[in-house]
Amino acid sequence: MRMVWEDEEMLQKFEQIADRLSDKGYAIIDNFLEPQEVQDLLGVLLLHKEQGAFKKAGIGSADRVVVDKEVRGDYIRWIEPSEALPPTQVFLERMNELLRYINRTCFLGLRDYEFHFTVYPPGTVYQRHIDQFKESDHRRLSFICYLNEDWLPEHGGNLRLYLPQEDGTEEEVDILPIAGRLACFRADLIPHEVLAATRHRYSLTGWMLDQLNELTFL
Repeated sequence: MRMVWEDEEMLQKFEQIADRLSDKGYAIIDNFLEPQEVQDLLGVLLLHKEQGAFKKAGIGSADRVVVDKEVRGDYIRWIEPSEALPPTQVFLERMNELLRYINRTCFLGLRDYEFHFTVYPPGTVYQRHIDQFKESDHRRLSFICYLNEDWLPEHGGNLRLYLPQEDGTEEEVDILPIAGRLACFRADLIPHEVLAATRHRYSLTGWMLDQLNELTFL
């Protein structure tokens, strides 16, 4: 496998992510995944779906999960790296390299990551929230990589970020969930929500942590 350090185009994307995170607290990068990678990962997602591996997502940390479809309507399938299929392994390795790059440039002390496949059925939402639990604050960066081919603005399903401004107001930024696009932002600082779509909406969603994944319950 060719390392990202040998891929000038991907290295430029890594640089853009680090620069924008440092400057604005979020970054939107198109073509983070190539079309074939999108197709391969979408195939894995649909396979897991056919196998009945998705579960209704809840709200809260592992020991305090509440399911409320009015607040959060997605279904998720957590990724176990040691059991991941080859397309997923390629994705995770890229995120691992991105973690190392961000640590070299942004000094966030990242140590691990966690990801799941996500499916939002038509009409479902995830109301405004922050990706950090009160009882467990180890998520530092949120990542969403979209797998929605031929997505149009009229399909909806935007990710909406609420960016705090110095004068106490908020700037709203809407992000269309088009295939191959990566959205990342500070998990501890930026409220966000997922708006309803007219189609099924597919993604890989995850977080970079400042503690090893198996220790985040501490």
